[in-house]
Amino acid sequence: MKKVWGISLAVMFMVSLLAGGWATGQEKPTVERSWVETITATVEALDLANRMVTLRGPQGNVVRLRVDESVKNLPQVKVGDQVVANYYVSLAVRMAEPGDPVATAVSGVTTAKPGEMPTGVSARQVTVTASVEAIDKKTPSITLKGPEGDVVTVRVVDPKNLEKVKVGDKLLITYTEALAISVEKAKK
Repeated sequence: MKKVWGISLAVMFMVSLLAGGWATGQEKPTVERSWVETITATVEALDLANRMVTLRGPQGNVVRLRVDESVKNLPQVKVGDQVVANYYVSLAVRMAEPGDPVATAVSGVTTAKPGEMPTGVSARQVTVTASVEAIDKKTPSITLKGPEGDVVTVRVVDPKNLEKVKVGDKLLITYTEALAISVEKAKK
């Protein structure tokens, strides 16, 4: 669990440094949002031959999942163990500058070593430069055109942000998500 949290925190810290750098000392408008969701479920049943795990969530809901072959050490899991999932998402938007990337994507995955309890972290970050095609202050929403010509209209959480942009502006948008899952032994 400490290993998973360490990797998760490193990803979150890296993202917060990047996002914080955009907002610090700049007069150009920036928008940054991030959140973390944590859920813990209890292993109710195991079918190792078919790689099926039944989990009971914190509100009593039961889910039966097939566990992919990439998950190592499944036989280490026992009924009563806790599965902890942490999901991190962040979005940072700022005015694009010359030299900013048109589009980039990076991702990574880590898993447990043989003999350890199953753990894994998956993270990805996508950055695109999009042009402002339209602004709707009534909705409030903004229509963006991506580097490959795709057009999307998105709702704006804070309508005041629409005052900071105009049609034709270029925005650098970075979306990051990370999922850390670990299994902890049942407490005796």
